[in-house]
Amino acid sequence: MILQEWDRTEPGPALAATLADIHRRAFADDSRAWSGPEILDLIGDRAIGVCLARREAACAPGRPDVVGFGLYRVAADEAELLTLAVLPDARRAGCGARLLAACAAGARRRGAVRMFLEVSEANVAARALYGAAGFADAGRRKGYYRRADGSRADAIVLVKPLAAEPPGRRGSAGAHG
Repeated sequence: MILQEWDRTEPGPALAATLADIHRRAFADDSRAWSGPEILDLIGDRAIGVCLARREAACAPGRPDVVGFGLYRVAADEAELLTLAVLPDARRAGCGARLLAACAAGARRRGAVRMFLEVSEANVAARALYGAAGFADAGRRKGYYRRADGSRADAIVLVKPLAAEPPGRRGSAGAHG
């Protein structure tokens, strides 16, 4: 798996359609998947960072190249993780954790000293991922998410301080591996 920050040379509309498909499949049990136009609008904003997880071509011929992504926004010294989505068949292999780390690193490079996010209280796997990455509870938004069945779920607001980058990493294009 290769992680990279989108350098904006790849056509935005095609990438947005791919990311919308991943988001829809990753959140199939919820009604909160974002559309291609919504994602295109987000990634068109230079304040938004886009981290991509790609399969190595030799490992999966004929399968989707991008298997996961994270979107984050930096404003002043704060970053917000807007979404993190991984295709179901690429889960449980560290992809989410690596994408989360890449988003945090990208936000640090852009000057953020802390990152926050919100996650559905019902998303146990994501809450475990964020907890393992050092995010701590900072609040709750009652009934924030509307679920596919019409019910509502609270959003848990999490925050994490972003440590300084290790020497020699400043300005790198992203994590690879």
